[in-house]
Amino acid sequence: MNSWGQIFRISIWGESHGQQVGISIDGVPSGIALCEEDFSKDLERRRAGALGTTPRKESDMPHIVSGVYNAFTTGSPLTIEFVNENTQSGDYKNLITHPRPSHADLVAQQKWNGYNDPRGGGHFSGRITLGIVAAGVVAKKILGQDAKFATEIVEIGGEQDKAKFADILESARVAQDSVGGIIECRINGIGAGLGEPFFDSAESLIAHLLFSIPAVKGVEFGKGFAAARMKGSEHNDAIIDKRGTTATNSAGGIVGGITNGNEIVVRAAIKPTASIAREQNTFNFESGKVEPLIIKGRHDVCIALRAAVVVESAIAIALADLKLRA
Repeated sequence: MNSWGQIFRISIWGESHGQQVGISIDGVPSGIALCEEDFSKDLERRRAGALGTTPRKESDMPHIVSGVYNAFTTGSPLTIEFVNENTQSGDYKNLITHPRPSHADLVAQQKWNGYNDPRGGGHFSGRITLGIVAAGVVAKKILGQDAKFATEIVEIGGEQDKAKFADILESARVAQDSVGGIIECRINGIGAGLGEPFFDSAESLIAHLLFSIPAVKGVEFGKGFAAARMKGSEHNDAIIDKRGTTATNSAGGIVGGITNGNEIVVRAAIKPTASIAREQNTFNFESGKVEPLIIKGRHDVCIALRAAVVVESAIAIALADLKLRA
């Protein structure tokens, strides 16, 4: 459904062109210093405006409506909401009968018998990830100051040379197309012992949250898929001291589903934006024919540009839930 977590439990809500989007979080310990300014840094990282991002401008000001008193969490459910201010819902009218390829327009109608909100992608929009970023800020406070996150885009459009990213983005924009990317998140300061074997492994919970982000199509830890092409002697991480420090980190800081105290390394593959300005031929349910579709609206050339902080936040949420379980 729209809720996740055992102790640090999040419930995400809203639609892209509805009045508000937001998140409610249960299980937040009392006594954590929290004010609306605490969200500014991470929300700024998600904001549009740079090359390759959507022209849609929103203030994205968080409003804490419950769970905080005198600038400290109370222990009751914490709710944070954001007002939608800049919508152009008319751009999406044709998509009800002429759904976008590789977007959720059609499956949403099929699942909810046409009662879904189609404006701006409704509940499937990337705008809903504002709540994930907000919850991530709270999760990082639970993890403590020792937890250090370093997140970056390591690939755009198949290119790893960051000096070429701008040219790739501009070429895609001019071509009325889009490109994907890969985001890497490295986390230090997470001790050993978080996670369980099998179904509640650290990898399972992190991957669950990451695949909840629109456009994430792949997740890997440490060497990831490259491990399948390695020998055991190449992949094994030798332990070099009594703290469990390893000489290498092929496992990405998680072994047997449990964090081992080494750096956690996670990568997420982000697909190209489905909503592109280039004309596409796809089925029109009104005419019963495959016809050209022109997608209006305002969309990112590369979703990965603003998704880095969302990926980081999702990982933080999973780790916070695991920490509170320990």
